Amino acid sequence: MEARSVDEIPHGPEWQYEPKWDGFRCILARDAGDVALFSKSGRNLKRYFPEVVAAALDLNAKSFILDGEIVVPVEGQLSFDDLLQRIHPAASRVKRLAAETPALYLAFDLLKDGAKDVAAWPLSERRPLLEDFATRQFEGGAFFRLSPASRRLKEAERWLASAGGGSDGIIAKRLNLPYQAGNREGMQKIKKYRSADCVIGGFRYSEKRQASRKVVGSILLGLYDAGGLLHHVGFSSGIKAKDKAALTDKLEEVAQKESFTGTAPGGPSRWSTKRSSEWTPVKPKYVVEVSYDHFTGGRFRHGTSILRWRPDKRPDQCTMDQVKQKAVSGPISNLLANA
Repeated sequence: MEARSVDEIPHGPEWQYEPKWDGFRCILARDAGDVALFSKSGRNLKRYFPEVVAAALDLNAKSFILDGEIVVPVEGQLSFDDLLQRIHPAASRVKRLAAETPALYLAFDLLKDGAKDVAAWPLSERRPLLEDFATRQFEGGAFFRLSPASRRLKEAERWLASAGGGSDGIIAKRLNLPYQAGNREGMQKIKKYRSADCVIGGFRYSEKRQASRKVVGSILLGLYDAGGLLHHVGFSSGIKAKDKAALTDKLEEVAQKESFTGTAPGGPSRWSTKRSSEWTPVKPKYVVEVSYDHFTGGRFRHGTSILRWRPDKRPDQCTMDQVKQKAVSGPISNLLANA
């Protein structure tokens, strides 16, 4: 079941609201002594989360299918970076991290309970079944939680306003529809966007040329820490084609050997090629305001959008203070109370 991105929270008696978690979406299926954890792409995540598999086998229910999110709580927040560390080929490392930073499974839908296949039932009937299942099965457990839900618009607005620390928005679901596998008709997502002023510390050339010349494909963003070091925190690639030539001239004029004095863009990895990791440092001179949805582990989780240039702002005014997470509030604090 996929979600369609929208700008406003839909409202009306046909909608149910839930927090949007920053984790791995996962279908968890148990059939007697076998447990499978399937990602949205169909990949089986079972080997990466042995503690969740063991906890699922400890539940009294012998046959069920849940839809939910795998998350990793660290110091009262959900850490996507620690979650990513779990996707590792070495079984010994996965075992160690499972003990050091155990995962939680946040259940928000029930598709099968014993012999009852309820995926074809409307959400208005599936949710009470899920709540009953959670009451019977999750009580006292360390690895399963029932994800909260509400039909009150005010509650959804409060969750959206307090997003942070592992929640970056809300999900709205149609109560009158069965489980909409493979389409976006039954679910919408609304993210909370923030903005930050960042220094341009470098750029990457686009693989596509304009008029036989290389042009900028993305800019690399930086923020200063309390010690005055400039850290690479992300990128922005949404540059209009008509602006690329002028931007290339502008940045090539201030190109230099080094720029980031703290964390710098990494080299090739299993996720990138040598070409995609090549970048050109520039003098930390220009400031842009960017829109982002989530900042964790010292960087923007996704690509950012340039809102405007800030010639009125000094580069050294672009500090990490802008993106510090506030204290966890709203639905997360209750879920993590016993984690």
